[in-house]
Amino acid sequence: MKKLLLGATALTLCAGFSSVAHADFTLNILHINDFHSRFDPISKYDADCNAEDDAAGECFGGIARLKTIIDDTRAKYADGNSLLLSAGDNFQGSLYYTTYKSKVVSDFFNQMGFDVVATGNHEFDDGPAEFMKFIEAAEFPIIGGNFDVTRDENLAGKIKGSIVVEVGGEKIGIIGATTEDTPDISSPGDDVEFTDIIQYVRGASEALDAAGVNKIIVLSHIGYTVDMDLAAALPLVDVIVGGHSHTLLSNTDENAAGPYPTMVTNPDGIEVAVVQANQYGKHLGDIAITWDDNGVVTKAEGEPYLIDASVTGNEDFKGQLAELAAPIAEAMNVVIGTTTTPIEGSRDVCRAMECTMGNLVADAMLDRASGQGASIAIQNGGGLRASIDEGEITMGEVVTVLPFSNTLATVQISGADVIEALENGVSDVENGAGRFPQVAGLKYTATLTNAAGERISDVMVGSGDSYAPIDEDATYTVVTNNYMRGGGDGYGTFASGDNPYDFGPPLEQVLADYIAKLGGEYTPMTDGRITIVN
Repeated sequence: MKKLLLGATALTLCAGFSSVAHADFTLNILHINDFHSRFDPISKYDADCNAEDDAAGECFGGIARLKTIIDDTRAKYADGNSLLLSAGDNFQGSLYYTTYKSKVVSDFFNQMGFDVVATGNHEFDDGPAEFMKFIEAAEFPIIGGNFDVTRDENLAGKIKGSIVVEVGGEKIGIIGATTEDTPDISSPGDDVEFTDIIQYVRGASEALDAAGVNKIIVLSHIGYTVDMDLAAALPLVDVIVGGHSHTLLSNTDENAAGPYPTMVTNPDGIEVAVVQANQYGKHLGDIAITWDDNGVVTKAEGEPYLIDASVTGNEDFKGQLAELAAPIAEAMNVVIGTTTTPIEGSRDVCRAMECTMGNLVADAMLDRASGQGASIAIQNGGGLRASIDEGEITMGEVVTVLPFSNTLATVQISGADVIEALENGVSDVENGAGRFPQVAGLKYTATLTNAAGERISDVMVGSGDSYAPIDEDATYTVVTNNYMRGGGDGYGTFASGDNPYDFGPPLEQVLADYIAKLGGEYTPMTDGRITIVN
């Protein structure tokens, strides 16, 4: 039903269109993904960048620089054949969003002139009502795709699955796609139903093709590996502009996960261009796609821009940010302690192995909840959103690390269910899934060469200064965050556990209090509580 509904919408949008080309047509696509409200510049650790380091040229991104590079790049394309796209997850991740919610995103994105924006899973973090505010304030279309909002009173009738835009006299079909895991990792509510991505995009692309639109882009928030699977499965898609996995693709950066673009052969033997542009506004993707008269891609060339200190930020945007920052600066500038070395909180590490930020947060959670009987702490790596530089730790940095306003929660489950929870946590390490379990009071080994569901072994539970093998029949009190306790990130074992207690307090305050309890100085460490076997 959902596919048919969106297919009909696409047909309605495209009725009467003719896209017969008389010569090769080149479209320049500028794109970002996973911006996460990082309006200020960031450090090399993806943490907030202080004014001194920024002035020294050591920082990246920031909305003011992003505005400059977008304006300058679009001005180079004198023929006007360009699109500015965002592949979703523009919400969540900074004090600006915590304070001003979606309004700060729509205000700046309206001024930047986005043409089309995809729906990310984090757009649902504050429920459909906040997402609705974003849609209503936006001066650009926001597309969904493989989810049905017809039963939701906030979103019904407010979002399309696909759209057709005209550039240089050509009709370009753009289809949205959002990760099917959204109900597990965000809060869309019971009235928003997600469906199979490949089936949805197949139906939407066939509808566009039948209406005469032969240049088709998928603007996705499903992750790099799923993008490649999608490209390999469908014959009508030309380009996939992606997000969700925060992947850097590049032909020059040695840290890139793959080439830009990554070319994938579809069932008709035609190559599909897949692109993504890292995260947090640190890069601007820039891909030039050329179609022939028959709507077949003949060339795909480009390279993302690294937005470093060589880019001068837009002064108007700087002024707007200063006004927004003033009300929250005083509280967030309070120093709560120091760290002797950087605390590693990057997604590449904390979603794949033991990391120092994961240990710190899990230790803080367990320390706070031990009086509630908790002996194990499990924190999802995806809930850790930044690193902290060496030196002073401010409350603002803590909130940037933990921006989701989560609270502490406890639940009682069996030892067998603890193992099941850990299996869920390591089940999708290959795709950088946020469910990866950072722990305290616990040790485990994950063998990633095994199939998902068969990876966990050697689970040990802390007992005083030593560890003992977990008793699968015993009952353990686990402290986690309220999101995971409710089943988020696939932790259904927590949602069905006994004596759930979402007692608070806010996780960011728990961390700040723990650092103070340690005397204000913290030395980051890993101690072998997680062993990864590849």
